[in-house]
Amino acid sequence: MTLTTSTSHLGEFDDNRRSKDGDLSPQLTRFLGRDVSLLEFHRRVLAQAQNADNPLLERVNFIAILGSNIDEFFMKRVALLRQFAEAGIEALSHDGLSIQQQLSILRECVEDIEHQQGECLLNELIPELAQAGVLIVPYLKLSDLEKARVGEWYRANVFPILTPLAVDPGHRFPFISNLSVSLGVMLCQQGHSQRQFARIKIPEGIPRLVSLPESGAVGELHDVRNLRLIPVDEIIRHNLSEVFPGMEIVDVLPFRVTRSAGLELEEEEGAENLLKHVEDEVRQRRFANPVRIETRPSPSRAILSLLLEELELDESDVYVKKGPLDNSDLRELVALDRPDLKMPTWVPIVPPRLYESDADIFSIIRERDVFIHHPYESFQASVERFIAAAARDPQVVAIKQTLYRTSRESPFLDSLILAAEEGKAVACMVELRARFDEDRNVHVARELEKHGVHVAYGVVGLKTHCKCSLVVRKENDGLRCYAHFGTGNYHPGTAQLYTDCGLMTCNQAITNELISLFNYLTGRSMNVAYHNLIVAPTAMRRRMEELIDREIESAKIGKPARIVAKMNQLEDRRIIEKLYEASCAGVEIVLIVRGFCCLRPQIKGMSDNIRVLSIVGRFLEHSRIYYFSAGSSDPLEGEYFIGSADWMSRNLDDRVETLVLVRDELARQRLQEILHVNITDRTNAWELGFDAHYKRLQVSPDASENTVEQLGTFESLCNRAKAMSRPDSDSIYRGL
Repeated sequence: MTLTTSTSHLGEFDDNRRSKDGDLSPQLTRFLGRDVSLLEFHRRVLAQAQNADNPLLERVNFIAILGSNIDEFFMKRVALLRQFAEAGIEALSHDGLSIQQQLSILRECVEDIEHQQGECLLNELIPELAQAGVLIVPYLKLSDLEKARVGEWYRANVFPILTPLAVDPGHRFPFISNLSVSLGVMLCQQGHSQRQFARIKIPEGIPRLVSLPESGAVGELHDVRNLRLIPVDEIIRHNLSEVFPGMEIVDVLPFRVTRSAGLELEEEEGAENLLKHVEDEVRQRRFANPVRIETRPSPSRAILSLLLEELELDESDVYVKKGPLDNSDLRELVALDRPDLKMPTWVPIVPPRLYESDADIFSIIRERDVFIHHPYESFQASVERFIAAAARDPQVVAIKQTLYRTSRESPFLDSLILAAEEGKAVACMVELRARFDEDRNVHVARELEKHGVHVAYGVVGLKTHCKCSLVVRKENDGLRCYAHFGTGNYHPGTAQLYTDCGLMTCNQAITNELISLFNYLTGRSMNVAYHNLIVAPTAMRRRMEELIDREIESAKIGKPARIVAKMNQLEDRRIIEKLYEASCAGVEIVLIVRGFCCLRPQIKGMSDNIRVLSIVGRFLEHSRIYYFSAGSSDPLEGEYFIGSADWMSRNLDDRVETLVLVRDELARQRLQEILHVNITDRTNAWELGFDAHYKRLQVSPDASENTVEQLGTFESLCNRAKAMSRPDSDSIYRGL
């Protein structure tokens, strides 16, 4: 199945009155709603699972990704709206909807998405998996002998760690942890009518799909091309008599609870110990308010009513789900060693200028800037190498780095610790408030401090979201600074999955400004005289508006005027209004927005010169690239910026963000190529229309084979990376 149009609810209140020709009729809002637009992105993820052209296990993986996305949506956005409603705060969405209207329409959207994903999983993916030799078998379809074998495995591996929690006058209703799958059990003593409730949590650390080979031990994968898998919750459910001996099992309800992730931390001037504050917040999050309960079809009304009462939820918070309650269970299928059911594994190439692993990376950067495009090019052979070389180099005297999200196993931590132990001055800005990574970042900060790294926690009241590193090196002519700027986190794992850009440079004009930025982060300096960097919150909004104004002036006097902006989200009203103004002046604008977009394009007299595209597919589009033609018809003579900031109010006003002006011509060529590929793509691209619907773009019938239009973004850029990696390649990019 190949979808061509999303079943959008973005225009829910416009559908019967929508203009037919792109006019902004009184019923059409000037902006699109943020949260429904975000759900539209999740629909585009779902479309990847529904697309039969994708390999089977890749489609299953998109179902798992979708589940995680929806979980986060409830923990963050739905929870926030509910808190507003409970506090009596009336916050209208971008499209003018009240909180209750938003919650109503969001429920409709989620129910429709969940229905479609359930149909896709049960009617398409699971039958196709069975044909490929991976059978998911319901427990009740097992023979008596098979049930006995599974029972032995259950008693040895699961039964000892089950903890039934009863509810009666002597036992309070148990705490239900966030995103955990449980069995609610209604039971009674044999011969008695009085019913009692108990809850059993499906334990962590056990497989969610248990292998049942024809011979050999249950739970072991002997032949991945001939698998039978039993859902572990069904095994537990049908062996409850061993958990409750002498009791009659009246009814069972599998369920899953989602809790709020908590609001963004508002750091006060008087909060001296941010580390302690964040640790307390993470502990409290476990007990945050429930916002959703998921059940299977035809749930037990008695058990469900009890859960709703105890969790203080109502029927509108219940979501009936086909398939697994937790889509992340499907990752066990994705992990199977079945390359025939997956895309070929992409191995990032070493950037051509960094081929020689023993070459001095600092001399390479001195020759000219080094541009890197992950994951097409190796993060390990470029960014990790840069920091590791700095840690070992006796001529390096100082290293400074920001860490927003990373992993405990990150090689960056080892490098920073080594550098500190070698006597170098090492400063690390760790953002403790990175949502869902708070606990990990607290541990990272403590580990770095223990080894002598100077750890700072950022500017009071602001999250530090910029991604940059500074290396100070003693050379023959004095101290020289080297910098890395990225659009993504210093996280080796996500660097394999997200598309991001990076720039390594020793351009003194740029590095001098980065020195000032780090002084601002660690020492509270107030220098705002940046020219090569655009820094939020001090100047980014103003500079962005000035750059758009410059394109407006160019259009007014007949010069080329064009803006191409690639980002994750677009939400800021003032920037959107400025883009509308630019469109009216004749500026050509292309916005490549992966996630939600609150701008309404293609409205006559308002946004008819604006296109909005979204690229969804093999890798997560994460890079932020901003291009302004600056009155030139030659794309390479315009200005390119890369960095950490989306056009969202929080990025422009409430975070420390950085964009860097890309001065190197070959690096600008690479950026121009990336934008060109995104705009030309007709395989992975969706376009947002004035009516708030996303339409999947189609390859033209006369498109040549192996062109960007026909291959799409990901295959095209993989092919370009392969071409760059060939020693005999004459690619213009080999100079990079």
